[in-house]
Amino acid sequence: MGRANARRARQGGARQAGKNEKKSGIRRLFTWKKILGTVLGICLLGILGFVGLYLYVDVPAGNKEAKLQSNVFKYADGSVMARVGQVNRETVPLSRIPKEVQHTFVAAENKTFYDDSGVDLKGTLRGVINTLSGKGKQGGSTITQQYVKNYYLSQEQTVSRKLQEIVISLKVDNKFSKDDILAGYINTSFYGRGAYGIQAAAQAYYGVDSDKLTVAQGAYLASLLQAPNQYDWAIASDAGKQRVQERWAYTLDNMVEMKWLSPEERAKQKFPVPQPPKPLPGLTGQASYIIDAAKKELFAQGVDENEFEAGGWTVTLGIDKKRQKSLEGAVKQKLTEDLKPDSRSVDRDAQLGAASVDPKTGYVVALYGGAGYPKHYTNNATRSDYQPASTFKPIILASAMENHAVTQGGVPITPNAIYDGRNRRPVVGGTKPFAPPNEDEHTYGRITVQTATNNSVNSVFAQMGADVGLDQVKKTAVSLGMNGAKMDVQPAMTLGTMGASPLQMAGAYATFDNHGTKVTPTMVVKAVHTQDGVDKEVKLQDPIGDQVLSRKTADTLTSVLTGVVDDGTASEAVKNTDYKAAGKTGTSDDNKSAWFVGYTPKLVTAVGMFGESPNGGKQVTLKGTGGGGRVNGGGYPARVWADYTQDAVGDGAGGDFSLETDMGAAVPPPSIPTPTPSAPVTPTPTPTPSRTPSGPPTPTGTPSDSGTDRPTGRPTPPTGGTAGGPPNGGTTGNGGTTGNGGTTGNGGTTGNGGTTGTPGGANGAGGNTVPNFGN
Repeated sequence: MGRANARRARQGGARQAGKNEKKSGIRRLFTWKKILGTVLGICLLGILGFVGLYLYVDVPAGNKEAKLQSNVFKYADGSVMARVGQVNRETVPLSRIPKEVQHTFVAAENKTFYDDSGVDLKGTLRGVINTLSGKGKQGGSTITQQYVKNYYLSQEQTVSRKLQEIVISLKVDNKFSKDDILAGYINTSFYGRGAYGIQAAAQAYYGVDSDKLTVAQGAYLASLLQAPNQYDWAIASDAGKQRVQERWAYTLDNMVEMKWLSPEERAKQKFPVPQPPKPLPGLTGQASYIIDAAKKELFAQGVDENEFEAGGWTVTLGIDKKRQKSLEGAVKQKLTEDLKPDSRSVDRDAQLGAASVDPKTGYVVALYGGAGYPKHYTNNATRSDYQPASTFKPIILASAMENHAVTQGGVPITPNAIYDGRNRRPVVGGTKPFAPPNEDEHTYGRITVQTATNNSVNSVFAQMGADVGLDQVKKTAVSLGMNGAKMDVQPAMTLGTMGASPLQMAGAYATFDNHGTKVTPTMVVKAVHTQDGVDKEVKLQDPIGDQVLSRKTADTLTSVLTGVVDDGTASEAVKNTDYKAAGKTGTSDDNKSAWFVGYTPKLVTAVGMFGESPNGGKQVTLKGTGGGGRVNGGGYPARVWADYTQDAVGDGAGGDFSLETDMGAAVPPPSIPTPTPSAPVTPTPTPTPSRTPSGPPTPTGTPSDSGTDRPTGRPTPPTGGTAGGPPNGGTTGNGGTTGNGGTTGNGGTTGNGGTTGTPGGANGAGGNTVPNFGN
């Protein structure tokens, strides 16, 4: 037993010795010093690697997708007409986001935002681990990191991108202010409903601009960022609605904790259920023409087209939403509902364009361009390929008065001047032989310019153009905004044979309405480009320009044009109104266009109707449109104008004309002076003018009722003795068969003389001692 015990003892000792030798080897390999050194080495390598990465990685330029914005077009009242662009984003500066709304995003996402270095190391490490383990994205990133991801990087989930995010976030936090970072984050985040950035989100969810958001609404939008589609109230499940309400409350509670919201204010907050989703406003209907015209206007004023199309523009227009609706309604009620294109082929050719302008500001308040894209791409309100016809005649008279022109007989051209209105009367003193026909070959006698304007007498204005000088007429037209390049200085120019658009004609007549101060119809009131959080407003030209006509000339034109509305070619469509109005009709050769340009003291509207073949856009006649005969300016165009204007005057577009003139239909005749000739003058029974008309006498009956610019069935207005003006001649109710009314004017108790020129009676006095006639 002794030897056995001894042997066992030796064997146990050997085993223990082996164990001790093994432990000593492990200790030698993994001592605490070696472990610490290894850890420190790894940390040092990590630090050196991070330093190298920090030095190597630069802050990149923002990615293009994050910079894409829509362009926003607004009505005059600030409401959105359309958003146009690849991305529904409108970047706004923090100044357009209420401070308490800014705080909702910080409270929801990153309470330490204003104090941290831009990176949450614990959250980031958790994100890296989750990425490596395949668990996907989880919270932990700061607002700075989320902004860097949105603006500088992609949305991919990789370790290398996460490391880049950390480095760039530190640099961005060091380079930019917290306000700059917060603005970038709020403007680049996706909120659902196709909305990028807070402005688009505010419109998408609450129908307001960002500066009108409440703290409750801001808290909802901030809450959306965690899961936009799951938290959109319109499509969220019951569980999603519960979670977003909890996050909304969490956000507001954090604001109380951060002392950004008082407990009392917090208690008042109610969850703001958002509006149902609406289609993004875009280019439909009249917006297609309006926005295209506005863009062209901006480009013409120096805005770079490529820069504009890149987005970020907010364009405020002068378009009044109510008036725009009224104009569209007037076209529908007075024209399109009367057309039957399926059964009447000519009705397919009818196009209408209209432009309505505020003469005091120059801004276009309503515009009608046609059926809209893609039915009709040409904007009928701005097209200038059709003749304005007789709507050009007031410009001839304006040029005559402005240039102090006289008739062939040496009489100053005024509304009271006398012209020979015979049909096809050869123009005297013109540059080329010219003898234009009147409407329906109708012949007039000796008539005043006022009567010639009321009845749109071609022969009178053809002669007037020669009396003024065609070059002077063109100069006046260009000064009023018409395109001189489209004016061929030929006698036919006096009939309005050049091309012009409703917008141009509205501008010319707006200048009359504005007492001679130039009005350039303008679409854009304000244009702001927002880039990198900074608003830059473009300086635009003033629609109101210099004095291009004397006030007396402009006001006299207005006075004359009231006669067209009260007793002329537009009177059937524009009558019995409760507002003052002036205007002129026009119908072009072969009835390819028909016009009415009219105005009240506060609103000018030009309506043009055009015959255009659907196949190729060729100009064709309007005859037969609507099942009738010829389309006159006093027909559809004047009806559309009247219906629209009736609505518009109810919105403050009426009033009285303030005119500084003693001539024209709107001016009451002056008191009748008592003639005191120095010696008795024996009136000539049958005086002979210097130029005796060679044509037949003027018929005294009713003219043809299908005249281009004459309302159906209207008789020729009498032209007897405008008080203070020259005596009126002719057999249409004037004193004397040859037009001479004696020494005191035209005779008869109604202002017209007898057939032999008997001196005037009680209402006919006031003529010149020696009668004068124009040509």
